[in-house]
Amino acid sequence: MIRGEEAMNFTRYFPILIWGKAYNNRIFVNDAVAAIIVTIMLIPQSLAYAMLAGLPPEIGLYASILPLLIYAIFGSSRTLAVGPVAVVSLMTLTAASAIAPPGSAEFIAAALVLAFLSGIILLSMGILKLGFLANLLSHPVVSGFITASGIIIATSQLKSIFGIKANGENMPALISSMAENIGSINYPTFLIGIFATAFLFWVRKGLKPLLMRFGMPEHIAELVAKAGPIAAVAVSTMATIIFSLEEKGVKIVGDIPQSLPPFSVPLMNVELWQQLAVPALLISVIGFVESVSVGQTLAAKRRQRIDPDQELIGLGAANISAAFSGGYPVTGGFARSVVNFDAGAQTPAAGAFTAIFIAIAALFFTPLLASLPIATLAATIIVAVLSLVDLKTPAAIWKYSKMDFAAIAATIGVTLIAGVEPGVISGVLLSLALFLWRSSRPHAAIIGRVPETQHFRNIERHKVFTDPRILNIRIDESLTYLNARWLEEFILEQIADNILVRHVILMCSAVNAIDASALESIEAINHRMIDADIKLHLSEVKGPVMDRLQKSHFIEQLGGNIYLSQNEAFDAVIAIANRQKEAETPFDPYHARGVI
Repeated sequence: MIRGEEAMNFTRYFPILIWGKAYNNRIFVNDAVAAIIVTIMLIPQSLAYAMLAGLPPEIGLYASILPLLIYAIFGSSRTLAVGPVAVVSLMTLTAASAIAPPGSAEFIAAALVLAFLSGIILLSMGILKLGFLANLLSHPVVSGFITASGIIIATSQLKSIFGIKANGENMPALISSMAENIGSINYPTFLIGIFATAFLFWVRKGLKPLLMRFGMPEHIAELVAKAGPIAAVAVSTMATIIFSLEEKGVKIVGDIPQSLPPFSVPLMNVELWQQLAVPALLISVIGFVESVSVGQTLAAKRRQRIDPDQELIGLGAANISAAFSGGYPVTGGFARSVVNFDAGAQTPAAGAFTAIFIAIAALFFTPLLASLPIATLAATIIVAVLSLVDLKTPAAIWKYSKMDFAAIAATIGVTLIAGVEPGVISGVLLSLALFLWRSSRPHAAIIGRVPETQHFRNIERHKVFTDPRILNIRIDESLTYLNARWLEEFILEQIADNILVRHVILMCSAVNAIDASALESIEAINHRMIDADIKLHLSEVKGPVMDRLQKSHFIEQLGGNIYLSQNEAFDAVIAIANRQKEAETPFDPYHARGVI
């Protein structure tokens, strides 16, 4: 019998044991209804995203069955809808294209390996509780990458709208390729693509208000509007059949096997794994960040929470299952999850029901999709990904932080020009470089006491009292090897510019840690000050920091004292300075800086 801590650990890895206990008929109905609506949306998306990834359309369906069932067991989000998504599909195309031509057997094998490696990476990170590593991708980098990827994906689908041949993994290659073939436009394809795109854009903005004018409740109208792609699929398929558009050059999906996902085994080739290791890592991290962002947003609306480490396990298991069921890398999709949430899904069982419905469709209804124009799927992708393009965020970040704007601009620029992998790598590296640069130059302020208070503020921002014999410095960062040398230079520079200084007080209220390198620098500062007949004092040192300092010889060697508060330190040091009688003529120790 499992008891106590063992039971808690067991349920941590199997969240289904928690929500499954409270499952009832009412929740079942809500989940089933949500699953029907998501299935209607997911079928055309799955086909479209598989083709975006350079894979046969049925693989999109396969990737939407077993991974959803597995995530329902291991996932911690109640409403996240897992499956193929646009950005991961593009990254799969980019990575697998380096191995073999899209659509080939070798290409499909590479996609399976990508799913397997991504699953292993995510699962390992979850077991080791390494979810925090996703923080290496800052919000500007993720936003910039998704925006640039959305632009590339939308541009790449224009070839299917025009009915021409084109290829490329970045904007220059895509534009050049399309420019070369623009003269061979297939006009029936172009008409289908344009009408489908226009209709889908209108559905997003105009159908809901129209339905509400006819008396449909807002909630229902919104859900019907999100199922708009099904109407585009039905009408364009019927038009293709009725007018024999295939004979006029309109490319269609073609025959889709009527079957459940086949059992597949990822190719065990060490060289192939080495080639795909870095792309799999990038797919894992990008997919995880996107999934957790959506999951946390939706969970907060219902005052629920998700466990990022358990999400790693859930997504990892889902990707491994995709690799063994003929799929490709999957993650939580934004639009799909929002629809699932709005449709009333209560538990991950909604995803399991969605998988069952898609399996039924794969078994019995795929012949109905054989005449579906590729242009319609391209329109579905274009409308979906353009909602990911966010040009407002760069403008807002420009006003707020030029450094963060550099990160988002670099990510967008490199992704558009060089491709998705160089884009995300450059964004991460630039973010880390900016973080290290900021950490190596922490904010520090010369401070004084606000009149008639015990508060100390920056002398450049406030009218404060100071004493020319005392240099008060506030350090607004933990002290590490990154900024230890900077701190040493900063303090010595301030002393050199103030020849009357006989005491230095470091206010450490914002210092949460002092590592060995920083301790060595502080010791060096202390020794130099002793040589110059200046005393170093500390104030407001936090308990954990003091615990570490007490394990060193620093406190014994400190020329001054350590005080509980900055105000106490200032008063005590003024008294010491007065007793030293270093000044030849008396002066007011509370000289008001900037106050006459």
